Amino acid sequence: MRGSLALVGSGEYLPEMAELEKSLIQDGLNHGKANKFIQIPTAAGRESKDRLEFWRELGARQASLIGTEQIFLPIFDRESANSHEYADLISDSALIYMSGGDPHFLAETLTGTPVWKAIIKNWHSGGSLAGCSAGAMVMSSEIPNFRILKHGPTPGLDVIGNIRVIPHFNKFFKWIPDAAAKVLLHAPQGSILLGVDEVTALVQRSGSDYWEVCGQANVHVLQGAPTEQLAAGRTIRF
Repeated sequence: MRGSLALVGSGEYLPEMAELEKSLIQDGLNHGKANKFIQIPTAAGRESKDRLEFWRELGARQASLIGTEQIFLPIFDRESANSHEYADLISDSALIYMSGGDPHFLAETLTGTPVWKAIIKNWHSGGSLAGCSAGAMVMSSEIPNFRILKHGPTPGLDVIGNIRVIPHFNKFFKWIPDAAAKVLLHAPQGSILLGVDEVTALVQRSGSDYWEVCGQANVHVLQGAPTEQLAAGRTIRF
């Protein structure tokens, strides 16, 4: 049985998200996975060494807080994503978490690699899989291009098919209707476009046929049925 899946708007490894991340660990443990979480910082791979160390330390503090083992994998290019050693470390993890940065770089780096195959295998056998910001965007079959709106989307990792995620929605898009409208124009007919607010997640638990909003704010269904704003605790089926 597939594990739980979380699409997070922002806030990975922050104390405000500890309860959610601990629950995802527990979901993996319930399927016999080991009590460890894998940090995949690939989306930030082109940032500074100090910034990458910041993410590692943030994840370490969260792991200590929620009582799990952190494994930070320095996968910053195709060569490291092709590492069978890293792929083996992913096996049987309770939670694999792809954090923020550049979603296009993340998809280009992981697609078709042993690391990505190991991530999917672990999820299909009951481990939890989470993506925050870029990590959530890359789950779709296509990734919207926010930085250059006139450019079309690029291929994603196709975990959630035609569902597209706009993270940080209440910070960057809620008050800019024209920008949001341009993004909508790039979403093909029949797709589902979701705005996920900061420190908020949309979670589908293992074995469930619905998604639940968790966190401090809302998930906005911008295109698809039903079109609405969902507060924490609300559920929806796609």
